[in-house]
This record gives sequence, structure tokens and C-alpha cells, in this order.
Amino acid sequence: MAVITKFIVVRNGVELDKVFEIKKEAEAYDKMLDAAEDLANLIKQGDLRVDLDAKTIDEVAICLAKNAPEVNRILKGVKPYAPPAETSEIPTKPGPAKEKKIPAQKTGTKRKKD
Repeated sequence: MAVITKFIVVRNGVELDKVFEIKKEAEAYDKMLDAAEDLANLIKQGDLRVDLDAKTIDEVAICLAKNAPEVNRILKGVKPYAPPAETSEIPTKPGPAKEKKIPAQKTGTKRKKD
């Protein structure tokens, strides 16, 4: 007789259909679902100019979460965008300060070795 351990991800009290034999894979799947949930909330709270049903938003969020390394690569280096109306209230930064060079001073004293 063999004993097999299986891991099942439970979300909101509901067991998911996916079964894992390796704990790390189950935890990674659960973490991906957490990220997808956060992405779905971000999309729902965003100011999209199109109406998307909740199922479509969830599918897009899961797709993005499953492909997180590729999404991170695509978004790497992207700076947050603020519309011009919002940026007018931000104070401008002063230019770089000029550094004064101070000449190195020679002390002229030497210590003797004991």
C-alpha cells in the first residue's frame, strides 16, 4: 500500500479543482490567485472607459498573474503617468546644486613607528 499526499488550494472556504502533489506548487498557485485578485480589484477601481463584466476582468487578471515575469519585463522602467491637470500642482524641483571644490590640505607631520 502506498501513501500519497495531495495538496488542495482552498479559497473563501471552497476547495478548488486543481490538486497538487508538491506543496511548493500549491503555494505558488495560491500566491498567483492572490495576485490575480489584487489585479482584478485594481482594474475594477480604475477609470476604464469601457464596461467589462466581472468574469472578463477576472480572466484578464488571472492571465496577467500567470504571466507575471513577462508582465514585469514589459513594465520594467515604466514611470507612473499623471495627466497634465494633476501635474500642475506638483512643485518643480530646484536644479542641481553646484558643489564647491575644496583643495586638499597637507599636514606636513609624520609619525614615527615605535
